[in-house]
Amino acid sequence: MSNLELGLFAPSSITWKIHSDPAMLIGGIRALFQQALHPQAMAGVAEHSNFREDAWGRLQRTGDYVTTLTFGTPAEANQLATRVRKVHSHLGLDDPKLLLWVHMSMVDSFLDVAVRSGLVLSEADLDQYVAEMVLFAELVGITKSKVPSSVSEMKQYFSEISPELTASDDAKRAALFLTLPPLPTVVRFATPAAPLWAAIAALAGSALPNWARSLYGWPTLPGHIIATDIAMIAMRKSLLALPLEGLMPPVLIEAKIRWGVNAE
Repeated sequence: MSNLELGLFAPSSITWKIHSDPAMLIGGIRALFQQALHPQAMAGVAEHSNFREDAWGRLQRTGDYVTTLTFGTPAEANQLATRVRKVHSHLGLDDPKLLLWVHMSMVDSFLDVAVRSGLVLSEADLDQYVAEMVLFAELVGITKSKVPSSVSEMKQYFSEISPELTASDDAKRAALFLTLPPLPTVVRFATPAAPLWAAIAALAGSALPNWARSLYGWPTLPGHIIATDIAMIAMRKSLLALPLEGLMPPVLIEAKIRWGVNAE
């Protein structure tokens, strides 16, 4: 089986390295906080999705999308991407500008949290990740030439779009939900999931860039960034100490087998 058949991202890619790291748990939630800060994008989600009725399911599906595109076979990744594009088109959520905002917020969050959590990446790795993730944008229907492909281009993108951003009422409601989601009853009362989730979500919110925290009206005290980084490093080390074999998504386990990667 050739590499083209094994997956869109090889184990040697920076995307694989970042997306298989425990820091993604924090980065994924931060991305949702950040994505909500574009009022048009947030209004579309609030109006057309079942975010409130099936909030937990939507979070799971978002995570499944990222892992499938990263670790699934090309057929699996393209099939899911096609389904997502059809849903976006049906709901009127296929505006390229808003899709790009969602994509860049995700890339920025995943990369920033990974670095601040202690994942060792060189400057070249940072640019390589942004460049590799252009494929994610293309799969969701964004023209390649419109997508930043380096850290400097990403910074320029956020600088240019900043006047359009604000924490709408919908964004604030979404942030509250992300911090205290309606977990299934058995999970809420029979496991420590609720307080653990609240702690991780609070850390993800703390990891937002200062401009984003300012839009939400959240205070940023002296030493905030250092304290947040220390907490994220500690969280990542704790997660790495867990028996990760039982926590890995099946698609990642299958990818390791398919690529012949050591499961450690």
